[in-house]
Amino acid sequence: MVSQVTDDIEQVRRFNRTVAQRIGVLDERFLGRGRPFGESRVLFEIGESGIQVRELRVRLGLDSGYASRLLRALESEGLIETRAATGDARVRFASLTDKGRREWREIDRRSDGVARSILEPLDRKRREELISAMHRIERLLRASAVVITAQPADSIVARWCLQQYFDLLEARFDGGYDPANAQPADAHEFSPPKGVFLVARAAGEPVGCGALKTAAPALGEIKRVWVAESARGLGIGQRLLDELETASRGMGHTRIRLDTNKSLTEAQALYLKNGYVEVPPFNDDPYPDHWFEKVLP
Repeated sequence: MVSQVTDDIEQVRRFNRTVAQRIGVLDERFLGRGRPFGESRVLFEIGESGIQVRELRVRLGLDSGYASRLLRALESEGLIETRAATGDARVRFASLTDKGRREWREIDRRSDGVARSILEPLDRKRREELISAMHRIERLLRASAVVITAQPADSIVARWCLQQYFDLLEARFDGGYDPANAQPADAHEFSPPKGVFLVARAAGEPVGCGALKTAAPALGEIKRVWVAESARGLGIGQRLLDELETASRGMGHTRIRLDTNKSLTEAQALYLKNGYVEVPPFNDDPYPDHWFEKVLP
């Protein structure tokens, strides 16, 4: 097992080196434009519409000091300008100058050229194989970059996730969904030491959530599991379920339960795959059609 992990790590590192060399990341004059890759990447991400500096940092995973240095370098070239966002002086906004827009278009053109140079030597079959592999790798890299953390159940991000969850149920349920008609679930129930609220983020943006409460001594109950449509297929639902079960064990629960609506077929499949068994109704909530329970190992 240790040998396999070591081999896997070496394969990842070899892949990273090959990609970095092939696309020119090591060239201090990336794409022949006189600046390294990092500055060019930031310039391209700012784009013709501009972007909040904080969003730029989150999207590219940059710490504030490094991001500031990259922005200053681009400003010194006259390619960008940063200013306070309209209506909030605390928020900085970066945008391209006229010179920056011309440079952005040139980088875009040359990037197309690099992509073309990768594809052109390959016959049609190998092109299709490469594009298919790139699609799978991109999806898996996105999945590996998802971060799940506990958040206060009454925080802004938790409330935002819950609204997305309610909107999904409204769209999927026959007759819609009204949280006021559902079984009450207050924020304090999803707070330590007897509960938890988890948020999944991709590139800093919330893309999923799940909550756990103590329903009775030694019994946990999962609620509010949601995954954004844009993040489906990344295994986030499974990761949320795994972490909620781990949290449940940590709270001393020996059993865990949940309920779901018949329209949420993906959720039912996930629960059955993970050893949940259907049980008689354990609440009088008007929306569930199926009730599940699992003994925690």
